[in-house]
Amino acid sequence: MTVQSNNDGSTGEQRDDGVTMASIHDVARVAGVSISTVSYALSGKRSIAESTRRRVEDAVRQLDYRPNAGARMLKGARTNILALSAPLHAATHAPAHMTFVLAVARAARAYDFDILLLTQDEATSGIRRVARSSLVDGILLLDVSSDDERAPLLRELGLPAAVIGIPDDVTGLTCVDLDFEKAAQMCVTRLVGQGHRQIALLGQDPAVYERRSNFPPRFRDAFLAEADRLGVGTFFTPAKEDTASVAEALAAIDGALPGLDALVMHANEPVQSMVLDLLRQRGIRVPQDLSVISACSSFDTDHLHPALDVVPLPADRSCTRAIELTMAQLGTRSAPSDAVPHVELIEPEYIELGSTASRTPA
Repeated sequence: MTVQSNNDGSTGEQRDDGVTMASIHDVARVAGVSISTVSYALSGKRSIAESTRRRVEDAVRQLDYRPNAGARMLKGARTNILALSAPLHAATHAPAHMTFVLAVARAARAYDFDILLLTQDEATSGIRRVARSSLVDGILLLDVSSDDERAPLLRELGLPAAVIGIPDDVTGLTCVDLDFEKAAQMCVTRLVGQGHRQIALLGQDPAVYERRSNFPPRFRDAFLAEADRLGVGTFFTPAKEDTASVAEALAAIDGALPGLDALVMHANEPVQSMVLDLLRQRGIRVPQDLSVISACSSFDTDHLHPALDVVPLPADRSCTRAIELTMAQLGTRSAPSDAVPHVELIEPEYIELGSTASRTPA
């Protein structure tokens, strides 16, 4: 983009293709008003005559005038853009990651907002950059770690923001997420209620736990605590997304729980498919020989073979709520309480698809 001098002495921006874009001076000239009147008409900061406003709007349409983001922010107007910090890590499962990105984008469009996606691993630098440039009205965080370095940055910047996830320190933050702890308890209590006494948990890629992603440890710790409270045998192991790793994980479960009668999988879709394939190869029937639950999954489990009972991870609900909470901070929603920093947990739901069965105690 370059700046070009117009015949009347004003300046206009020139796109890379050579087309000159109209400036605010051009709008004022065509509408027959001052530049300040154009600014007032576009920002709504002062009341002006309706006939004058219409002349300005007609000139804007005629010239296809588009004020740049910097000019809008100098006037105190909004850009109608939200930054979404969603860093891509080595063990990031792209389909699940993009489910949340798209859910945020859809929710933002309902308020006529666009999303600026920040995917670099050094997440704080991207947030600082867009905040300094005044390109965005607010910030949302995805893929949150327990000690996320972006959390104190949000407090420092003071921009409207929502966190989709629960870091350890939520002071001054607005957070929304599935209640992973309650979801874990739901899985254990259902299986124990059916008579299961040895329940294994297959988890995410080990790297996810090593980088302290907030939700897998929350589910794991609540699962183990509930199993211990109810006095049932349990064993946890993570698994990478490859057949060898999944086979090793199942072998470790067999060694730790020789009387295994139930399995909960808190893993991505390819891993769960691999597990079901390996169980079939070993002649283990679901649910006749082994009850299986898919926990906190962002994908449909009814197309798996067999279909699995599931506690869904509702990306649409959490992301829509995060946008609503951000809009409340921007003053575009009528619920003042939503603008106050707080933590919201979404109630988990159990969907039965026939992959668990009652056991008669030995």
